[in-house]
Amino acid sequence: MLKGRIIKNISNTYTVLSNHTLYECTPRGKFRNVGLTPLVGDEVEFDEEHNYILNILPRKNVLERPSISNITHALIVTSLKNPDLSLNLLDKEISSIILAGITPVICFTKLDLVESETLKELASLRKYYEKINIKTFTNKDLESLVKFLKNKYVVLTGQTGAGKSRLIKSLAPETNISIGEVSLALGRGKHTTRHTEFYRIKDIFIADTPGFSSLDLTKYSPEEIKNTFPEFLKYSCEYRDCNHLKEPYCGVKEAYQKGEILKSRYENYCNFLSR
Repeated sequence: MLKGRIIKNISNTYTVLSNHTLYECTPRGKFRNVGLTPLVGDEVEFDEEHNYILNILPRKNVLERPSISNITHALIVTSLKNPDLSLNLLDKEISSIILAGITPVICFTKLDLVESETLKELASLRKYYEKINIKTFTNKDLESLVKFLKNKYVVLTGQTGAGKSRLIKSLAPETNISIGEVSLALGRGKHTTRHTEFYRIKDIFIADTPGFSSLDLTKYSPEEIKNTFPEFLKYSCEYRDCNHLKEPYCGVKEAYQKGEILKSRYENYCNFLSR
């Protein structure tokens, strides 16, 4: 029995990667009996002689549309121009990603379309996000991005037109993906059979999934949303269950007023809780 990770699924055939070797496997009937379906991303135990998936190891997280598991990082591709930078959308993506149990990473694109003053503001913005342990990169620094994401299992998210396809094209010029496509159907043309797959690009496993195309924070409690703002944790409040809104003696509000918390971050947080 070997351990591996499912990196592709077509119909009931699952491609499992184990020790740099690919195995075409089918799941044992016991999964159907208990209503459990293997997912791309699952870490599994399998019989390499008969190519049966025997066990699915505990999942760290699961995404939908299509279903995929055990994502380690979500790369938020964020343009500075066309479409313009939206810090509200960026923070909403960050919160959604953290709530899904995934590590967010930001890549800013289209630096060549903005003025030097905007680039100075970007440098300050990146410094703030780095301070709260969210890694940031730009499309001018792809070598560092590739190094950071090496051997990680990644989904891409971001506005249409932010440069997701162009980013993939920069990483792997040989892929036949058209600039401006949202789909990451790398090197495969159109299929009549829908399938889910991780593609290996520069030793990064990238999933062809829409990722966080639907961002709905209303299903989460104020406490859960609050926990996606790690910078709040260093400040103390009078009340243990303080939501940092209208409560008195709130350390977070004081820090915001002093400029210690990024203005857009606090205001976006308030916006998320008001809906």
